[in-house]
Amino acid sequence: MTSDHTPRLPMKTPFILRAVLLASLAVSTLSHAQQPAPASPAPAAEKQLTPEEMKKQIEERVAEIEKLGWTRQGIGALGDKAQIQIPKDWRFTGSESTRKLMVMYGNPATNRELGMLAVEGIGDPPWIIFEFDPSGYVKDDEKDSLDADALLQSLKDGQIAGNEYRIKQGMDGLEVLGWAIPPRYNPTTNNLEWATKIKSIGAPADAISINFNTRLLGRKGVMEVTLVCEPEELNDMIAAQEKILTGYSYIEGERYAEFKSGDKIAEYGLTALIAGGGAFALAKTGMFGKLALLFAKLGKGAYIIVIGVLVGIKKLFGKLFGARTQE
Repeated sequence: MTSDHTPRLPMKTPFILRAVLLASLAVSTLSHAQQPAPASPAPAAEKQLTPEEMKKQIEERVAEIEKLGWTRQGIGALGDKAQIQIPKDWRFTGSESTRKLMVMYGNPATNRELGMLAVEGIGDPPWIIFEFDPSGYVKDDEKDSLDADALLQSLKDGQIAGNEYRIKQGMDGLEVLGWAIPPRYNPTTNNLEWATKIKSIGAPADAISINFNTRLLGRKGVMEVTLVCEPEELNDMIAAQEKILTGYSYIEGERYAEFKSGDKIAEYGLTALIAGGGAFALAKTGMFGKLALLFAKLGKGAYIIVIGVLVGIKKLFGKLFGARTQE
């Protein structure tokens, strides 16, 4: 990610990009160290981390992610609502661990998380996150009247309240930039899909994250599926998720087609699933966008320090990051 004031990160260094994500916890110490000191009283300066200390913090973060508990084959249970076949080179964790990982990466927990899939590696995106909204049976009679322009404006308007919430929680405010994919409905699979481009306020213009949202309609509510990735990954990841979701199924009695007279009907339709369900307080970002914002604030000095540390512990990352690590 680049800006006029941020050094260009070489496009052919995915190792450094991925490694920097985990280093972000350690980098946050640098941000405090480089902030202008208040006039009075002046607190004691925070100790700048040495390469060895930074390496230790990164190792601790990797261990913390691994302790969440991951299943690498078979079926992932999504509460008592659905299940997902765990694909090759992906791993699955359940509801409690999903909430912990979201908070670890600076996202508010919704308490509706049922599980997530992550590409095998260090724990950074791409992620596929599953949350369930027990709103009832959502009628699809609005499928032919989705107004993309009006829905986008609704998301932008809702951003103000969402950012107030995020800031109170100590998180960065987010900005919706537009559609990566406008809303569309698949009547065969009963899936509603759309993708938004977002970034942290104050981050460089190209520090963009993608939230690709899929809503899988069920008999008693909606499974909210959020794919978090970087823009350049979107096309490949949409294709990958489409294949992965062929292994998704509601359990017996929860399927959309099993609706019966007397079942709870949702108070809203497809339009509200986008405009209301897309509350930006709950949009999800990985650490890449936060890192770009940090570099924009800290400048070249911090960038050089971080890259130098990462080069020094290259062998460690090579062992830990698995299939996603490249020279």
